[in-house]
Amino acid sequence: MTLATLAIYPLKLVALTASLSVVYLPAVLVIAAYWGLTLGLLTSLASAAAFNFFHLPPVGKFTIADSRNWVALVAFVLVAVVVSTMAELARGRAVEAERRRREADLTATLARELLAGERTQDALRATARRLAEALGLPSASLELGEVADNERHLALLLTGAGREPIATLLIPRDIPAETMERIRSQVAPALGALVAVALHRDAVQAEAVETAALRRSDELKTALLRAVSHDLRTPLTSIVTAGHALGSSSLTGEERAQMSEAVVEEGERLSALIDKLFDLSRLQAGRLEPRRESVSIEEVLLAAEDALPSAAGHVRLVVDPQTPPLVADAAQLERVFANLIENALRYSGDQSVRVSVRRVGSRVVVRVTDRGPGIPESEQHRVFEPFYRGSDASRSPGSGLGLAIAKGFVEANGGTITVESLPGQGTSLVVSFPAGDAGAPTGEGVVMPA
Repeated sequence: MTLATLAIYPLKLVALTASLSVVYLPAVLVIAAYWGLTLGLLTSLASAAAFNFFHLPPVGKFTIADSRNWVALVAFVLVAVVVSTMAELARGRAVEAERRRREADLTATLARELLAGERTQDALRATARRLAEALGLPSASLELGEVADNERHLALLLTGAGREPIATLLIPRDIPAETMERIRSQVAPALGALVAVALHRDAVQAEAVETAALRRSDELKTALLRAVSHDLRTPLTSIVTAGHALGSSSLTGEERAQMSEAVVEEGERLSALIDKLFDLSRLQAGRLEPRRESVSIEEVLLAAEDALPSAAGHVRLVVDPQTPPLVADAAQLERVFANLIENALRYSGDQSVRVSVRRVGSRVVVRVTDRGPGIPESEQHRVFEPFYRGSDASRSPGSGLGLAIAKGFVEANGGTITVESLPGQGTSLVVSFPAGDAGAPTGEGVVMPA
């Protein structure tokens, strides 16, 4: 205002004094826009008084000699009041727009927190923390369902589209009334809608997962029926055919003995398949708890080899003499290594299978290595799936259950099993168990030539 008063003096040389009151209007407009209508009106009155005292004759007095100057002064005051009022309205709208922008930013931030995570329950804490930061609250928390007030916190119920209660926002009781009203009228409704959307998202995802699981289960059942029906039909057909042939009176004694041997062989094959199916079903149902005891891995491997007539003379066993015992179920481990050795023999042809045992740190590692064609990298992640026999299934007469059962028994006894293979260079199945007693080796070690 002082600058406007001083600026009028040189302007008097080029314009009428009564018309120069507009020089004060920019100052009135700026003050009203930044500090409100009241201060703008006071500035208008002060500007009118300064214009009268310094520039309207008689100068230096708050009187006006010429009545036309009264008209000019009143017109200035009216214009200043209108300008102040308009500036206040513009300021109010700007403040309201900024408030709505902040609320929109807060809603977007809360939406990202709630909807970015996989589960709404896990995102509630981060959402409440962001809300407290944005509103300047000392604390805030979000809980699903209805929660009662307590002596320190006020509970605001959040509802969904159907007005059903879905969550509760807990905020401190001693916050400013303006902030409390903002939370009640603006934040809580938006937050309730977001939580409802997030919970609906959880329900849709759970339904999709359940649908996918059911579809996968149906696919597995179909694959199981196909594989089982084929693998069961083959020995049954052989047994039935041999049984009919045994009833013929034209068979020689040697032919009758061959037929009898075929019946026994196919019956044993059928029995082994049924045993594997039972093992697999019990493993998947979690009903095969291991009976843990101190076990010599060397003795387990020798028993597994003895259980396989086809392994005689085709397995080279190398055991490090410093190998400690395991704490595991000996019978289950025997089944594991019998399956692994049988699988390796199937792919090795006339070549021997190498089984090595050594201690690596605090674990005992067993490697069963064949010299077969190897497994393509694209198939290695599937070798432990039930009934999976790879792209060369026609060359492997097995049921595809041995490795799946071995993996189940290994993991039940606290171990791990992996596959290492290069096409054309053979395959190693690597089994690792925690050592049962690092200070007690199993014996002097053994090397059995093929």
